[in-house]
Amino acid sequence: MFFASFIPGLQNFIAETVKERLADVKIHKLLDGAVLFETETSYDKLNFFCFNNIFAVISIMEHTEKSGAQETEILLEKHIRYATKTSGANEIIANNSKNIRTFRIVTSAENIPVSIDENLRTEAEKYISSLSGLKINRSLPDTEFWFLFRREKRAQEQIFSCFMKRLTLRPSWEKTLHKGELPPPLAWTLCRLARPVHSDTVLDPFCGYGSIPETALKHFHIQKFLACDNDREAASYISSKFKKKKSEDFTFYLNDFSGLPSIIGEKSVDVIVTDPPWGHYREINDTDFYKKMFIVFGKLLKEGGRVVVLCANNSLDGAASSYFTLQDSIPVLLSGRKAVIYRFMYSL
Repeated sequence: MFFASFIPGLQNFIAETVKERLADVKIHKLLDGAVLFETETSYDKLNFFCFNNIFAVISIMEHTEKSGAQETEILLEKHIRYATKTSGANEIIANNSKNIRTFRIVTSAENIPVSIDENLRTEAEKYISSLSGLKINRSLPDTEFWFLFRREKRAQEQIFSCFMKRLTLRPSWEKTLHKGELPPPLAWTLCRLARPVHSDTVLDPFCGYGSIPETALKHFHIQKFLACDNDREAASYISSKFKKKKSEDFTFYLNDFSGLPSIIGEKSVDVIVTDPPWGHYREINDTDFYKKMFIVFGKLLKEGGRVVVLCANNSLDGAASSYFTLQDSIPVLLSGRKAVIYRFMYSL
C-alpha cells in the first residue's frame, strides 16, 4: 500500500490518473493533497510524476475519538506504541537498498511537524533500527520513517494515522527552483491535462526556466516543442539546459509572446501549455494582458487546438474570446497561494 502527496485541489485528476495507469488499483482514501492506494505494482514501476512524495505504508490506524487539536499528539503516540508491537509489515522496514544506511523519524499532524515524548521516540528508533540494521541520524539521514496524523472533515469526519517509510528523498522544491519556476509535479500535471501526442507542435510562450518544455520532452516524448520568453536571464539558463536537444525537437525564442505569430506562423500550433505572469514577479495589467494573450493564442492555434493555463485565482475569467471553450477549471493551492488550472478548446 502507498501513501502519496500532491498539490491540494487535484484530487479528481489524481484519482483519474491512478486508475488509468494501474489496472489493479484500489483507492482507500482520496484526501485533499494526498491519496492512499493499493496495487501489486512495485514502487520502481509506478512512474507517477504528479506526486510530491510517495511512502510505503507499514501500518494504518483508524481513530474514532472526536479529538481536539490538543489530543492529536496522544493519538499519534497511540499509533507509535501500536506499531512497535506489530510485526505484520516488518518486511517494509527491513527491505532497504545498499545505499540506505541511516534514518530518522518524522512525526506530523495535519501536515505540521509535531514533537513527541523523547522516550517514545527513542523506543521507536530502536525498534526500526533492530529490524532494518540502519543507524539513527536525525539531521541528514538516507531515509525517513513517518508517523503521520490526518483529520478529514467531509460528510463524515475521518481520523487516522499512518506509519510509513518515505520512498522519495529530495530537497524541498522551494530550495531548488528559481523564483516563479514550476515544481516538476505541477509541470507534469499541466502537460497531461493537455493530452499532447508525439506529432503535436506544442508551445509554451512564457517558458521561464523551462519546467514545462523539459517535462513535455522527457515524459511525453514531444517531437516539436517551441518555447518563448523575453527574460534574458531565463533565456541564458534555457540555452545551457537544452543545448543538447536537436533543433527540430526544441526551439527557443527570446522574444515577447506577441511577436510569435509572425515568427513561427499563424495556425501552426496544436497545443499551448503555459504558466503566464501572475503579476507577482513583473508588473502587468491583468485584464488587458490576458485578453491580448488569448488574441495571440487564437492566431497561433490550429482548429481544435488545446490550451492549458495555470494562473492566479479567477484571473482569466472573461479574458478568452468566444472561440475558446472552457472545458475545465481546477482550483489548486500552490505554495500557499490560490491558483486555477484552466483547460480550453479552440474552435472557429
